[in-house]
Amino acid sequence: MNGVSGRMGYRQHLVRSILAIREQGGVLLSDGSRVQLEPILVGRNEAKLAELAAKHNIEHYTTDLDAALADPRWQIYADFLVTKARAVAIKKAIAAGKAIYTEKPTAESYEEALELARLAEEAGIKNGVVHDKLYLPGLQKLKRLIDSGFFGQILSVRGEFGYWVFEGDWQPAQRPSWNYKNEEGGGIIVDMFPHWNYVLENLFGRVESVYAKASTHIPNRVDEQGNRYDATADDAAYAIFELEGGVVAQLNSSWTVRVNRDELVEFQVDGTHGSAVAGLFGCKIQPRNATPKPVWNPDLADAHDYDGDWIEVPTNDVFENGFKTQWEEFIRHVAEDAPNPYDFLAGARGVLLAESGLESSRSGRRIDLPAVTSTASTNGE
Repeated sequence: MNGVSGRMGYRQHLVRSILAIREQGGVLLSDGSRVQLEPILVGRNEAKLAELAAKHNIEHYTTDLDAALADPRWQIYADFLVTKARAVAIKKAIAAGKAIYTEKPTAESYEEALELARLAEEAGIKNGVVHDKLYLPGLQKLKRLIDSGFFGQILSVRGEFGYWVFEGDWQPAQRPSWNYKNEEGGGIIVDMFPHWNYVLENLFGRVESVYAKASTHIPNRVDEQGNRYDATADDAAYAIFELEGGVVAQLNSSWTVRVNRDELVEFQVDGTHGSAVAGLFGCKIQPRNATPKPVWNPDLADAHDYDGDWIEVPTNDVFENGFKTQWEEFIRHVAEDAPNPYDFLAGARGVLLAESGLESSRSGRRIDLPAVTSTASTNGE
C-alpha cells in the first residue's frame, strides 16, 4: 500500500477497507472459503509508517518501494500517491508482475493512462481503478431505479457537487494545498471529471462530448505552513456532457460554493415517466402520476410545498463502505478471476474526459470524445 499516510489512503483504503476486511476474517470467495489480507505500508517517512503500523498492529512497512516490489510475498500493488508520482510507480509494479489497484486519475495525461493500460494488458496482469462513487447508497438506489425502467426515457441529468474550502488564512483549509497548484497535479477538473466519467457511463451512457468552463475563483490561498501562495489550478468547473442516446448531463463542480442542498453531491435525473434526486445516501422520486402542475405567476407568492411532492426511496438493503466493497470485488478478481470492469482502460477514459474538459475550457469549444474500448491505438477508436 503506497501512499497510505495520505488522507484517502489512510481513512478509506487502510482503515475502512483493508483493516476492516482483515477484522472480518478476509474476503469471502465463491466456494465459501476466505482469503485473508496482509498489508505492507510503503512511503517516504519511516517514522510516520512506524507510527501507523504500531497503531493498527501491522507487521510490515518500508521506505523501499523497489524492494517491496521485488519480494514475491506481496502480490498486489496499491497506489494512493499524488497523481504526478503515480504513473512511474505503476510502471515499476507492472514490470514486477504485480496485480495493481489504484486511485484515479491513473496518470496526468490520456496518452500515459492509455500506455499504462497497454503495458498491463501486454504483461497479463490484473488491474483495477477506484470507482467509489458507484457504490454510494444513493447511487445504488438510483441504479436500481434505472434498471427497473422507472424513468421511461431518460432525458437529462443535473449534478451539483462541492462545498466551501477555506482559503487557509483565518481557518485552515480542509483540502491539501497541492489541490490548487497546477504544477503539482491539482485542479477540480483533474480530480472530479474522472469520477463523472465513470458515473455517467455506467449509469446513463458513454460520454460523447464535453463543453466545460474552468475557473480559479480564489487566486491566492495559504498552505499548511502558513505561507501564502498563488492558486494556479481551477477550483470550479461548469460542464455540459452529451451522452449516447441523447441524454444531456450538466454538472457543476466547485470548492468555492456554500452548500444549500441535502448532501454534498446531488444528481437530479429527469425522464418521461418520472424523476429522481440522488445524493451520497438518500434518493427521492417523483413519478409522472404524482407530478404537480405549476403555473408561473410572478405576481403572487407560491405557497405550494414542492419538497413535499417527493417520495423517499427505502434502503431495502445493507450498503457497506464503497471503498471496502470494491476492494473485496478486486480481491475476488485476483483470487478467482471474478469480473472486474473497472480496469486501467476505464481509468484512461476518465483521464481523457478530464483532458478534454481542460481543452474545452481553454479553447471555448465543445470537444468530441472517441470511444475508448481498446488499447490497440493511440486514439482508442
